[in-house]
Amino acid sequence: MHDCLGTARRIVNVGAGTGSYEPPGAAVVAVEPSRQMIAQRRGRSDDVVRAVAGALPFAADSFDAALAILTIHHWDDPGAGLRELRRVARGQVVFFFEPLRTHAFWALEYFPEALDLPQEKAPPGEPLLREHLDVREVVPILVPNDCIDGFGAAFWARPESYLEPEVQAGMSWLALLPAEARERGTARLRWELASGEWDRRHGRLRTQEQFDAGYRIAVAGEPMR
Repeated sequence: MHDCLGTARRIVNVGAGTGSYEPPGAAVVAVEPSRQMIAQRRGRSDDVVRAVAGALPFAADSFDAALAILTIHHWDDPGAGLRELRRVARGQVVFFFEPLRTHAFWALEYFPEALDLPQEKAPPGEPLLREHLDVREVVPILVPNDCIDGFGAAFWARPESYLEPEVQAGMSWLALLPAEARERGTARLRWELASGEWDRRHGRLRTQEQFDAGYRIAVAGEPMR
């Protein structure tokens, strides 16, 4: 992601959350509507604006680059948000997931109700980004088997992690499930891990180094190199 940003120094991070991926050494303005997320920012840019992606309070071309990290599927109007990224920044770097690939992830066998969540029913993929941005490149991002972040498929080779309450609480596709659906899926996964059924069907993943869970980075707009 930092490579894709190139020489960009004035960056707006839209849907910034806690700012985990904000590049050091750059002047970053974070845009985040949630007070809770803003309160969890530690060691990140203090320049934070409460706003939504579809109505950014900045003039045209205010930034070298706009950054959006695993956030566009949460936006009320992804198309409007993408147009705003294009308006306020000369380049755009968007980390997203391709739903046709991501929805084949094995964990959804245990928590199928996640596909009924609003942000999962019709998540924006590459076609929508190309409709609203001048996309120059789409880079597949393979997840390593020792990934320590907590996004949806981060623990693809370590299924036991999906039993942990703190892991479930940090993933929107699990945290937003009805409690009974989450408990039912957790119980089934726990039983299949104990019985060896999970390893019979998916155990090859434990020794695989990388996994394509559908994560992509789209680089759009003016070159930033």
